[in-house]
This record gives sequence, C-alpha cells and structure tokens, in this order.
Amino acid sequence: MYGLTPFEKDFVFDPFGAFERSIMKDSGQLSVCRTDIREEESRYIMESELPGFEKENITVDISGTSLTLKAERCNDTKDSGKDGRYIRRERSCASYRRSFDITGVDADGITADYKNGILTMILPKKKPDVPASRRLNIG
Repeated sequence: MYGLTPFEKDFVFDPFGAFERSIMKDSGQLSVCRTDIREEESRYIMESELPGFEKENITVDISGTSLTLKAERCNDTKDSGKDGRYIRRERSCASYRRSFDITGVDADGITADYKNGILTMILPKKKPDVPASRRLNIG
C-alpha cells in the first residue's frame, strides 16, 4: 500500500516551496509545447499541442539535423463604453519555440498537418545505405 503513495516535494515540510511554485506557475506565457513522438517501422509520428494558434502563425524550420517548431499569437480584445473609456481590456501574447534532433530522418520527406490544435508531423526514417556489391573478374 505504501508503495503506491506518490511522494513528492509537497508531502515534505517545505515552507517556501509552495510559495515559489505559485509565483512561477502562471507567468502569463505558455512555457511548454507538449509533444508526443511515436516510432513506427518506417517513420516517426510527432504530435504537438498548439491550442488556439492559427495555422498561419506556426512555422517549422529544418536546418541540417535540427527541426525547430515556432508558434506565436497575440490577442487584443477591447470593449469600451459610450464615452470611449475602457471597461475591459485584455491582451495576451504567447509563443513557443522548440527544437528537435532529426538525425536519422529523411528531412525531404517530412510532412505536416494542423487540425484541432494538434500539429501532426510525419518524419520518415532514412533508409540505411546498402553498400554496392559487384563481382570481380579474376584475371
């Protein structure tokens, strides 16, 4: 029974830890682009969560053996009263930038699709180089 109990820092007396986590927890920016990578026989499938982003604001750059995923958005919502004073004004900007090592991936064959806040990329594996074989004539 005790082996199933999750022991984390919260279970230990830590008077400043909870305070520190509450300050750092929500800074108004998105801190992580959660990404799942699955391996299949001939390819990798990478799914990244990018909720609320428009497809036009997402870029994927490939340089050498590095794939960099970037997404940016800025929302500007304004409501004003009759005399032009703001009743509510909210602005939020968020950006992601994350790089992945794509050694062993055929970079020319990578494809991407964005649907329902999930960017799905198909990364085909490089085909192994098979040494050419030939028969020597004995002279």
